[in-house]
Amino acid sequence: MSDNESKKDLYKKNLQERHREAKTIRKIVFIVFIVILVVLSGIIGGGYLYIKSALEPVDPTNKEPIEVTIPIGSSPTAIARILEENNIVKHAKVFRYYTKFKNVSGFQAGEYTFNQSMNFDQIIESLKSGILMGEAAFKLVIPEGKQLEEIATIIAEQTGYTQEEIMEKVDDPAYVKDLISRFPNTLSDEILNKDIKHPLEGYLFPATYSFYEKKPSIESIVETMLEQTDKILVKYVGLMEGNNYIDSTHKLLTMASLIEEEATAQTDREQISSVFYNRLDDGMPLQTDPTVLYALGEHKKRVLYDHLEVNSPYNTYKNQGLTPGPIANAGESSLSAALNPAETDYLYFLAAPTGDVYYSKTLEEHNAKKAQYITNQE
Repeated sequence: MSDNESKKDLYKKNLQERHREAKTIRKIVFIVFIVILVVLSGIIGGGYLYIKSALEPVDPTNKEPIEVTIPIGSSPTAIARILEENNIVKHAKVFRYYTKFKNVSGFQAGEYTFNQSMNFDQIIESLKSGILMGEAAFKLVIPEGKQLEEIATIIAEQTGYTQEEIMEKVDDPAYVKDLISRFPNTLSDEILNKDIKHPLEGYLFPATYSFYEKKPSIESIVETMLEQTDKILVKYVGLMEGNNYIDSTHKLLTMASLIEEEATAQTDREQISSVFYNRLDDGMPLQTDPTVLYALGEHKKRVLYDHLEVNSPYNTYKNQGLTPGPIANAGESSLSAALNPAETDYLYFLAAPTGDVYYSKTLEEHNAKKAQYITNQE
């Protein structure tokens, strides 16, 4: 056999081998494509069946009446949750998305009689014709500057739940993650930081809340407050643009809480805010006493030098920058001050027993005022 013939045979063998490889690759690609198609079909089909089921009545044959109360001030989200809790709809989220898709509004507070055979459209029509209820069963007054445990105590006194039950719910990781998904404009994964003491600390807005049930669920109370926080924060989100230190609602509420805890009735919150910003600009720790008390977990009349050594990420004497999260709830004046600090050169301030606040540019000046207004007054 000549060399040319050998080369031709070798060429043919290589060509046949490449054809076989190409054919095998095509088979593999085809199989992978089929597998992906089957998986996607399963996901799409499963999603379709889930939504289709959620849109259907809970039980088309059950016309037994179910009495449901929709309190005054209930948001569409809260109404959807109440309907799910009473087994009027299968899934609150699907009902909420359905009302959004249909652009439905104008739901009325009142006493309703539903049944499990009703579809979404029938339920929506009923919700538009509610009769307003009478006086609130009770009111929750949540002051500014309150920590979550203090708020839980206030709720407990009005509802009959224990403070421990309330704290267990608001600290429950599963519940917190569910809230993050339902309040994405206010809550984020930042509250899941391992250094944070309570995820919802600072997020329950100070206000007076009316409730029309004698004992609403803990979830209903918490979510009513979160909805108020949601409404308030909308005003301030745009003001965060260009801020070097506050680029999220979490950091905004954190800064506002520090201002709130340092403020007194006579204080100019914008001035306190300016001191914090000036310290951040200079790379100085904030050194604010309320963060030490929060780290210690107890109230003290005075913060002593020994207290400043507490090992905690909340201790702003040992750690630079903001605390991991808010240390209390803050009112609108503190939220505004957190984004609108006064223009000053102050790096220090102290609150005298009279409630007056004195500002200083230097440590020497600060110490002199401390001796004059605090040490000499003791």
